[in-house]
Order: sequence, then structure tokens, then C-alpha cells
Amino acid sequence: MYEQLKEQVCQANLDLVEHGLVTLTWGNVSGVSSDRKHVVIKPSGLAYDQMQPARMVVVDLDGNVVEGELEPSSDTPTHVLLYRHFKDIGGITHTHSPNATAFAQARLEIPCLGTTHADHFRGPVPVTRPLRAEEVADAYEANTGQVIIERFADLDAVAMPCVLVAGHAPFAWGVTAAQSVQNAVALEAVAEMALMTRQLVDQPVSLESYVMDKHYLRKHGSGAYYGQRGE
Repeated sequence: MYEQLKEQVCQANLDLVEHGLVTLTWGNVSGVSSDRKHVVIKPSGLAYDQMQPARMVVVDLDGNVVEGELEPSSDTPTHVLLYRHFKDIGGITHTHSPNATAFAQARLEIPCLGTTHADHFRGPVPVTRPLRAEEVADAYEANTGQVIIERFADLDAVAMPCVLVAGHAPFAWGVTAAQSVQNAVALEAVAEMALMTRQLVDQPVSLESYVMDKHYLRKHGSGAYYGQRGE
């Protein structure tokens, strides 16, 4: 079942390697079916050189395996919870890419310092609160999803398709698995630029809101004019 989605999710996981976003097996990508009843996700701990579409695991929205011989990613409870809550996302990427993870470990949001950031993310990239001891002891991965949802209570998950989990690492999402990887690539890039800017200036100034809005809206939304028509 979902053979095309398995191919897409498998390729998206391999794309993490191509973009230099993963070390060892530290990362995973998933995609949700068009009927939003099942999720295809990378197997837990599977080396990237062993990645094949047939080895992807299919789970339901409660995280139960419905197809596949391997165990699904240990982050599956986080993925399925986000799919249940954010109805507009179709793919999720989780990495431990160094620069974005550095901000997560520092428990700092990534400020919007320039137009490169604003082209992709409308505002600073948010960071969650730390999980409490009882949240880690019981249903840790599901509670990781819960703190993300909690952080987005007043945020638009379309305009801000990523988050930093405090002390952990980033999650990114998109309409497809491939787009979630693209957002993870952009997240790592703006995190690196923010770190470099802070090396030059102790307290860099955030980009003016009117410039941020201009750059974001020219690429996103009904009035977007960046790129070619019909593509």
C-alpha cells in the first residue's frame, strides 16, 4: 500500500544525506497519505545506505504499524501527533543539523536578522519550553509533539513551518515530504547565518517588520509574485 508515498518518503530521507543534514542515523522524514489515515516513515535506526522504498514503515494515526517488517522511527509518536493537529501539513522532517540544533540546545529562537530568513520564515523561528521530568518519563516522544503544539497555540504553522525543541533539535514540515526537507534545509541555512552574524555583532538588530513582511509575502500567499507563473 502507498507505494508512491513510500518512494517519496524514501527519497526525502536520502535527500537529508545529500544536503548534509544528518550524521549517522540522526534524522527521519515521514509523509501522510492523502486520506490522512496513514503515515509512511523511516524505520528506526536504519542506515541511509540501506534505505529502500520497500523498507519504509506504514503506521496509522495512532502510531500502530499496519505494514512493514521493521520498527518505525522512535519519533513516530511525535510525527503522528503533529499530523493529527496540523491539518495542512503532509510531510515532516526531523534532523539534528548542527546550527539549528545549537539554537535548540541554547534554548534560543532564531531571530529574523535579514531578508534571506524572511524569504522563507515569517518571523523568528520559535523554541519550545523544556519538557518536564514526568513528560520525559512517560510518553516522551508524544509529549515532544505536545510541547510543539503548545508553542504554536498563537502561531501559523504554514507561515512558520518549523520549530526548535528545547535541548533537543529541530522539526520542519511542509505540504509534502520533499517540501519538509526543503524547509529543514532553509532552517539550517538561516541558523548558520544567524550564528555568523552574532560573531560579528554581539546584539544584532532584527530585520524591520515591513521588510520582513515584504519579502515573505512576495513569495507566499495570494499576492506572491516571485518565480514563474503556473509553477
